[in-house]
Amino acid sequence: MSNRAVLEVIALDAEDAVAAQAGGADRLELVTDMAADGLTPSCATFAAIREAVDIPLRVMLRVADGFAAGDIDVLVRKARELRAEGAEEFVLGFLDADGNPDLVAVERLVAELEGCRWTFHRAIDRAADRDALRKSLADLPGLDTYLTAGAAAGVDAGIPTLVAEAARKGEPGYEPQILVGGGLRLDHLPELLAAGIDAVHIGGAARPAGWSGPVDADAVREWRTVLDR
Repeated sequence: MSNRAVLEVIALDAEDAVAAQAGGADRLELVTDMAADGLTPSCATFAAIREAVDIPLRVMLRVADGFAAGDIDVLVRKARELRAEGAEEFVLGFLDADGNPDLVAVERLVAELEGCRWTFHRAIDRAADRDALRKSLADLPGLDTYLTAGAAAGVDAGIPTLVAEAARKGEPGYEPQILVGGGLRLDHLPELLAAGIDAVHIGGAARPAGWSGPVDADAVREWRTVLDR
């Protein structure tokens, strides 16, 4: 188990979660409102999903579309409520107007998480300087993953960056796992896996009927099969 590539799937509800686990997902990212690119789900939704599956769940901490933190007090409260409900892993990431990491917001939220593991999400793909962002976050407790396409436009444009960052594994700021998502297709996988990338994230690719339809276990299984080849 430990050396196989991680497959993370976006789940909006318990039905999605059950299908994703059945298809071979290792972990779920829990969000609501994909029209706004994924916001924090309710505690009730988290509880229903936690009841339905036994794989790890990473819960989005985001209250508005875009990459600004918005109301940090609301974020902190939501994080506290979710932790009280049993959430142990999270997803977050905020930039200031200049494209630098919003360290005030990130550090305040991370303090509330008290060592829980978390992913810095695709805000890195909009950062003014990816390397500087990684180094500025390197000492924050719990940060073990970057969700990234390598470029704001998606994986097609980002592959050279992803491959270059994977080659720096172990350097300061490059210890977290690279979790590739954002316009990711099955035909991208051979090059990414060859570069040593060992985690992928899918949303729409797990939903043949689009975001209005549920996660399809067979669609997830196709990704699992290619990753395990």
